[in-house]
Parts: sequence; structure tokens; C-alpha cells
Amino acid sequence: MTAASSTAPGARRYDLDWLRVIAFAILIFYHIGMFYVTWDWHVKSPHRGAAAELPMMFVNPWRLALLFFISGIVVRYAMDRYASSGARLARFAWKRFWRLFVPIAFGMAVIVMPQAYFQLRYEGVIEPGLLAFWPQYFSFDDHFGIVTPTWNHLWYVVYLLVYTMIVIAAAPLLRPLADRFAGMNAKAGLILIALTPLPFLFYRFALEPHFPETHALVDDWANHAHRFTIFLLGFMIAKNDGFWRAVDRAAPAALGYIVLSVPLFAMAWFGDNWTKVDAIGLADLLRSMRIVYAWAVIVALCAFARRRLNHDSPTLRYLTNAVFCYYILHQTITVAAGYELTTLGLPWPLEFFLLTAATVGGCAVGYEVFRRIPYLRFALGIEEKKTAPRPKARLLQGASAVEPV
Repeated sequence: MTAASSTAPGARRYDLDWLRVIAFAILIFYHIGMFYVTWDWHVKSPHRGAAAELPMMFVNPWRLALLFFISGIVVRYAMDRYASSGARLARFAWKRFWRLFVPIAFGMAVIVMPQAYFQLRYEGVIEPGLLAFWPQYFSFDDHFGIVTPTWNHLWYVVYLLVYTMIVIAAAPLLRPLADRFAGMNAKAGLILIALTPLPFLFYRFALEPHFPETHALVDDWANHAHRFTIFLLGFMIAKNDGFWRAVDRAAPAALGYIVLSVPLFAMAWFGDNWTKVDAIGLADLLRSMRIVYAWAVIVALCAFARRRLNHDSPTLRYLTNAVFCYYILHQTITVAAGYELTTLGLPWPLEFFLLTAATVGGCAVGYEVFRRIPYLRFALGIEEKKTAPRPKARLLQGASAVEPV
């Protein structure tokens, strides 16, 4: 299927399936990297240092924005299957609520708990004994130095649940507005692409200095502004063919900006150069360029996926079913395996290989086990789909590209 036909009536957006898988995979490997950088995290490798920080800083501006953007698109496709009446929309809200709330509750109570345990063991705060710690984990205070219970990396799912409920409640206003702009041409789409960084520049300089990122939901206003805006943008342009044709046309400029800006960022971010950049008054300029860079990467990735990844495969069908479960499980496996590896004194290449193998292998084994247990399957967000080959254009217009998580 060509990029031009990817938004045609009845066409399944395999490019969005692939981008969703890629976005989750990037997050998983980013968290493996957090074991090795100097930034604060749950447990740290004895080999931690600045070596891995520069490549991670190139991924950090857009990794979550891409995921929320794709999530907004998928929610729109899924919602339109239920949008014929208010009763059906309420049914969609009910289904989405439990599809997300149960993994959050189960994840906080069971999956995330070992992360707190191994972090506190690493810090020397508690004595050995995972099962003995478990009842104490439900203290609902910070007497360990961290608030427990916690959702840790599942904050994305919490925010996605809230944002999904908001757009469902606002659907009577949002869907007609989105439909009104659905006929925009590629020129108007290019204008929208060019203007998209503007609100994020406002958030960066007007909100972030006053509302540092917390992932705590109730006080995370700058983060909400960033994440909900990109989520809402995805929701609004999901079926806008003019926007997607504009993405194809904007891709060369986006790629050119990335190529030109990356060396500047590398020089500014390397070692202690940021202090020098700030001293000569260029820090805010580079912060602004970083916002544009994040959007340019998303545009370039969308264009690449439309042209090169808009096809079905058994691998895609497997990963589409599995990747949300992988996301729920991965950080606990990384933290637990990382804690054990800190005690072995291994050279860093072997340590990194074992940590990666444990994380990916543990996710794969966990998925294969839990998908066969009905209640655990639901608790881990696994929604089994048929594995029979799917024709490239068999879904009715408005069918979901992927089920939102």
C-alpha cells in the first residue's frame, strides 16, 4: 500500500500499528538506558556515567510525545466505531475505562511493587524480604522516603485514561469540529504542521518554570499541557487526509532540520558545554529549537512509516497484541534484574547484554504465560486478536487502526 492510499476509505493504518510498537519499544530501551546514566533512577549500574546520556537526550524530546500523538489517533478511530449514538459512546467509555483502570490498579498493587522494593533495598532502607515488604508497601505515605503505593512508569496509562475520558465527554463538540477540518488540503495541512510547535513553546517558557514534571496527575500542569495537546492533536487530525498528505510533503524539510540541529545539540549537550551555552545567552534559543526538533522527528517518523511500514505481517500482528503487556512488565524486570546485576561485578558489555536479555526475554515469557490465563490477561491489558492474515483493505471506514491502550 502506498503512502497516498494509506488514509483511503476502508484502509487499515498499518503505519500507525508499527509506530505504536516502535514508540513502546523506544520507551522500554530508554528505561534500560536509565540504569546506566547519571540521572536519578530506581537502581543504578556501577558502570553508570555520561557515555549513554547524549544519545538518550536526542530521544528524550519526542519519545513520549510520539506515544501520546499516536494514542490520540487511535482513540479517534476506536471512538468512531461507537459514535452513532450517545448510548454507544457511553458503552465505549465504559469499555475503555475498565480496559485501562484494571491494568493500573493491578499494576500498582502487584507489578510495580517490586520496583519500590528493589529501590529501597538498593538504598539500604529496608531489610531483605519481598513478601514481608508487600503489606508495608500499602502504607499510603512516604515513610520509606518514597510514596507508596506508586504507579511509577504506569503514569502514562493513568494520563491516557484521563485524556480518553475527557475526549469522550467532549466528543459532541470535538468530532464535528474535526469533521469540519477533515477536508483541508495539503497546503492547509502544511500550515498546521508549521504552527504546531507554537503552543509547546508557550508551555516550555510560561508553564515549565512554575510546574516541574511530577507524574502525580494532580499537580503536573506543564506536563499535562504538553501531553494532552499532542494527544488532542492526534485525535483531531486522525482522519484528515490533507494533514497526512502534508506530512509526506513536509518530511524532507523536517529531516533537513533534524540533520542541521543534531550537531548543534550534540555540541551544546556534550560534557559541561551547556554551562558555557547558558553563559553566552543561547540556552533559550536551543530550548526553542529542541521543541521544533521533537515535532520534526514525529513528522519524519510518520512520513517514513506511511511510505515504508504501511504493510501487514505476522510480526506486526504479534507485537500489536503483545506490546502493551511488554510495557506494563518491562520496568519491573529491568529494575529487579539491574539490582541483582549490581552485585556481580560484571564488565559493562556483559552486564548490558544480560540486562537487555532479561528485560526483553522476561516480557516475552510473561506475555506468553499471561495471555493464556483469562483474568491475568485482562489485568495486563492483553486483548487477543485473530491471527489469521488480514487483507489490506477489509475494515469499514472509521474502524480502529489499533485498539487504544
